[in-house]
Amino acid sequence: MRHRRKGRVLGRSPSHQRALLRNLASALMLTERDVEVDEVGAPGVAGRIITTVAKAKEVRPLVERCITIAKRGLVAAEKAREFSVSADRDSAEWKKWRTSEVWQKWAAASAPSVTARRRVVTLLGDKKAARILFEKIAPRFVDRPGGYTRILKLATPRLGDAGPRALIEFVGNEDRAERAPAPKVQSSRPPRSSKSGA
Repeated sequence: MRHRRKGRVLGRSPSHQRALLRNLASALMLTERDVEVDEVGAPGVAGRIITTVAKAKEVRPLVERCITIAKRGLVAAEKAREFSVSADRDSAEWKKWRTSEVWQKWAAASAPSVTARRRVVTLLGDKKAARILFEKIAPRFVDRPGGYTRILKLATPRLGDAGPRALIEFVGNEDRAERAPAPKVQSSRPPRSSKSGA
């Protein structure tokens, strides 16, 4: 019986499942990085990876949880910014700020932001992916309450084992704000003629 056993096994041990999902999630984040022109292995489209349908459905909750945590961290960082100082480190003004009560308020306000970054690094296992998440991805979704990704099934199966493929991508700026008008279809029948009384 499989009472209360949620999720897909994906033919792997539990530790292998966690590693697979971390790698998929961090790979999705890393597609948003700045790539050089001649970089080997550069992503084709930013914010999109192709995998199997089952893996895409399993990785989606992890990606969405990381984005939600990052959004909360950004809110805390904004609150802490009002207590920060713009002076250079180890300058006289910075040392004065460091010993004042304002610094304690800054430290208390920025603690949730630091905690959020650490938690995302723990979930993803990749500091570079976490940095990209906080700098590029999470600010895009500040006003969105959820549903940061979409899964689209692909028509062609995977070569080799014919596994069903899907792409998982971030919902974003490329969405159309309004739908295109439906095309007008003309009938192939000739128009009806009115009967004249004879």
